[in-house]
Amino acid sequence: MGAVLTAPFWATAWPGGQALARYLLDHPLTVAGRRVLDVASGSGLVAIAAGLAGAAAVTANDVDPYALAAITLNARANGVAVTPCPGDLLDGDGGDAEVVLAGDVFYSEAIAKRMWPFLHRAAVRGALVLLGDPGRGYLPADQLTTVASYPAAATDAPMEPQISSISVLQPR
Repeated sequence: MGAVLTAPFWATAWPGGQALARYLLDHPLTVAGRRVLDVASGSGLVAIAAGLAGAAAVTANDVDPYALAAITLNARANGVAVTPCPGDLLDGDGGDAEVVLAGDVFYSEAIAKRMWPFLHRAAVRGALVLLGDPGRGYLPADQLTTVASYPAAATDAPMEPQISSISVLQPR
């Protein structure tokens, strides 16, 4: 119809996911030998980084079937085993995952209202929970501790000029 279509959410390497993936690659002992769940995985960037860092098992969850297809292809291209997991897991607590990862999941109020309780339940049951976020408006910053911070890439500036740094955070 001549209209420009935006890429689906899963097709973009969001800054929070990039920072979380960088953190895992820089600190592989965070996930090495552990069961990992990457929630709202998108293209699988964070899940793939967990696999490359030596996770024992990686599950990548998303509600979009196209994202799950992308995760499968991207994991294969990177030579790591990632199990795609369809559906909405946010009423649970991450199951048996020892590490729960979430990159850039506080972009809307509706998602944040469901995501934070899920992540909190995972942390309470003993999972290591790590988030990547550039300081979005719905991030519960007062309930998180910064583990690492990275400068925003120059390529992020045109899309999101207000972002100057991206943090990896953990629930208190």
